[in-house]
Amino acid sequence: MISVTTPALEQIKLSATQGEMGSTPLRIAIKEQDDGSFHYAMGFDEQRLPGDNFFNFDGVDLVVAEASKDLAEGMTIDFVELEPGKSEFIFLNPNDPTYIAPRQ
Repeated sequence: MISVTTPALEQIKLSATQGEMGSTPLRIAIKEQDDGSFHYAMGFDEQRLPGDNFFNFDGVDLVVAEASKDLAEGMTIDFVELEPGKSEFIFLNPNDPTYIAPRQ
């Protein structure tokens, strides 16, 4: 199962509003690179493809293709300030070989 933090949900909703995407689902894609690391992509997408997995978090619909489902299992999407004034989405994914668990 995927999880999405409150800050990430708020940013997704804001992006959908600003982009006039309404209730268009946000598609999350994960591709394993040649070196074994993961590349993440996301964008609003109205397509419904065979094997798509749909999740709803507080009114936000996420779509993960069947090819990415196992790679996304247990992943958390967050929106954090990495540098002062610069916030980004991050993917905390224990399946990614480059993943380092956050310090508590």
